[in-house]
Amino acid sequence: MWLVFALLSSIFAALTSILAKIGIESVNSNLATAIRTVVVVLLAWGMVFLTDAQGGIAGISGKSWIFLILSGLATGASWLCYYKALQIGEASKVVPVDKLSVVFTLILAFAFLHEKITLKSAIGCILIGAGTLLMVL
Repeated sequence: MWLVFALLSSIFAALTSILAKIGIESVNSNLATAIRTVVVVLLAWGMVFLTDAQGGIAGISGKSWIFLILSGLATGASWLCYYKALQIGEASKVVPVDKLSVVFTLILAFAFLHEKITLKSAIGCILIGAGTLLMVL
C-alpha cells in the first residue's frame, strides 16, 4: 500500500509544481508560500478531525515534538526556496533540481539513520544525480 501512496504523492507533487508556476506569475513568492501553507494546514487538520486522530496529541513525546517542529521548519524553508526558484526559473529545470532531495535523503539516511548502502541505492543516487545534471544543462 505504501507504493500506491508514494505514487499518488509524486502525482500530486507534479501538479503542485505546475499549478504553483501558473499561480505565482504575479505574486510575491513568500506570499504565495504563505497562502499555500494555510491551505495545507486546513487540509491536514481537516484530515485529523475527519479520522478522529486529534486525541493522539497528548501522547506525543517531547522528542517527537522537537523533531516534528524541526521537520516543519525544514519544510517551510524548502517551500520558500522552492517557490522563489519556481518564480524566477523554468519549472522543467527547477523541479529536477528540487528532486535531488532524493539523493540528499539517501545520503542523510545512510549517515544518520544508519540505513545500509547497497549497490542498487548507490547506483540509483548516481543516476538521479546524473539525470538531474543532464536535465538542467
